[in-house]
Amino acid sequence: MLINVLTIVYLLVAILLIGFILLQQGKGADAGASFGAGAAGTVFGSAGSANFLSRTTAILAIIFFGVSLVIGNLNAHNIAPKSQFDDLSQVEQKQTVPTKTENNDIPQ
Repeated sequence: MLINVLTIVYLLVAILLIGFILLQQGKGADAGASFGAGAAGTVFGSAGSANFLSRTTAILAIIFFGVSLVIGNLNAHNIAPKSQFDDLSQVEQKQTVPTKTENNDIPQ
């Protein structure tokens, strides 16, 4: 149950992290703002959006890595499988080789 909740949180944080990374402007975008591109009229102010987006991205990245470590630790210390179908890593496929029969048994 806990691993299902953590997986959902992991996916939501990953989607949010991708969104916040795509919203950020690159370092070269500041040159356009100095020539009057209107960056000062944004919702967060001239430098407020960069601080908000970068801080939120850093927090989401820390949560992402933390949840991934917890999920990995829970999977590593998982309880033993209940049946042979839960853990197929130890199952060997045995191939039966037909035995050679005498030529009398083969119809011609």
